[in-house]
Amino acid sequence: MSTASAEKTMYEQIGGQPAVEAAVDLFYRKVLTDDRVSRFFDDVDMDRQSAKQKAFLTMVFGGPANYTGLDMRRGHLHLIARGMDDSHVDAVIELLGETLAELGVPAELIGKVAAVAESVRDDVLDRPAGSAKGTRPGSSNTAAEKQGGCGSGSCGCGKN
Repeated sequence: MSTASAEKTMYEQIGGQPAVEAAVDLFYRKVLTDDRVSRFFDDVDMDRQSAKQKAFLTMVFGGPANYTGLDMRRGHLHLIARGMDDSHVDAVIELLGETLAELGVPAELIGKVAAVAESVRDDVLDRPAGSAKGTRPGSSNTAAEKQGGCGSGSCGCGKN
């Protein structure tokens, strides 16, 4: 690998904004037809969700940081209340990998994307960092803490 490509962000390696937009659009088509996870999106404004996901992925892949949504714990609490667990996170990571493969993203880069997704699993499932797969979602008690805000303002609560 050349030095120039080693210095590129994942965002650049994937193909920048056009690639992120295509990936999110295809990803959500897959999600909405997948029996394992589609129910979590029954009452979701998908245009808004897609825009948030595009901004989030752009940011985590090293592109312009325009994401203004909730942190991963607070942003998924309502899904944990509806039964989201490790099997659903597995399905989402699988669908994201399939999406990227269909778009011609190299396997090595898909692996890096999967590693990023794995790195937030415990946050998405609101459990202590380093939890074993199968640990009960919601065990960090973020829902109880949410009533008083996060204390840092990072969740958008405004309480510093």
